[in-house]
Amino acid sequence: MALALLLLALSLASGTSALKEPIQDGEFCNRLKVTGTGSFEVGVSVVDKTHALEYFNFMYGDGDLEMDSTSATAERSGRLPGYVSGSKVPLNLYEDTSMAYSGTTPLVGIKYIHSKEFYGGIGAEILETFEVTEMDRRSTTFFASTNPASYLTDPAKIAQILRVSPVHTVGIETTNAFNGTWETDAKMHKFFSKDVKAHERFSGKFEVDKMLKFHENPVPENKKIGCQDIDC
Repeated sequence: MALALLLLALSLASGTSALKEPIQDGEFCNRLKVTGTGSFEVGVSVVDKTHALEYFNFMYGDGDLEMDSTSATAERSGRLPGYVSGSKVPLNLYEDTSMAYSGTTPLVGIKYIHSKEFYGGIGAEILETFEVTEMDRRSTTFFASTNPASYLTDPAKIAQILRVSPVHTVGIETTNAFNGTWETDAKMHKFFSKDVKAHERFSGKFEVDKMLKFHENPVPENKKIGCQDIDC
């Protein structure tokens, strides 16, 4: 019994193909638009083992806030298109936020997204934290683990969808001006084969543009020469 469980765990951890989409659809959408002055807490949490997803986004502060935010998840990525670097792609999770804050009390926030390897993901995770008295930012978080072509039968349509399919993808994209401290940590780990880490920390008054993406495509790709293979 123990050996069977171990083999099952290893098979889940080593899989890089697109996860199977469920027969029944399930969606979640949280839209928040707010303008005001005072204390506040805003948070979203999603843990979905069928999609190898862990996602937490929380912040609190006491000051002037203007925010327009949308968080959405979909069982089938084809039902949730999102914009990544200006391109519309199918996703399982998409979060888009525009916000401005100022106050004597710091705005504190944390965001964490993880494609959990044990559940069949790619073992990539991103952590973003900040503590600021001023912030003007536009941010996007995106995640995909299922293949939107899995329910299609037309070969031409399947080929078209696969060309833009982001499976597997974990990433954030942000344009951020702030006064305070802003930090990101990211890593991708695969047992006995791969370790990737990235870290940034800025404390003071800064403007930052950042794009961070981990991507594995389970569909065979034609090999290219030079830097054309870098998807960034």
